[in-house]
Amino acid sequence: MFLRFRTEKTTSIALAAAMFFSVVAFAATPRAHADDDRSKCQHRIEKAEAHYADAVRDHGERSEQAEHRRHELNEERERCYQTSHSWWSSQDHRWHKDRDWDRDDYDHNHDRDRDQH
Repeated sequence: MFLRFRTEKTTSIALAAAMFFSVVAFAATPRAHADDDRSKCQHRIEKAEAHYADAVRDHGERSEQAEHRRHELNEERERCYQTSHSWWSSQDHRWHKDRDWDRDDYDHNHDRDRDQH
């Protein structure tokens, strides 16, 4: 009888532990997935920003190549905004929650300010 009680108790403990770890793993999965999505978004935006900067440097800001790369950069920002309601800015190293990348086109605004002086 003692052995039967001990086996039932061990089984109950093992079952409770399995349920606990299942709940913890299930609860952590969306957060890990969201972090992975943001990391991928950040990488894609940084890559698009680098391509845009290269095009501006090599061909000029108002060139067809720069316009094409700016369009691709804004598409990446839009894609990230649609999935995580935020977009990454390498210029200030932070996530933005407002869909304002056109207003905050740092390279574009910087050149416009320089042309006015």
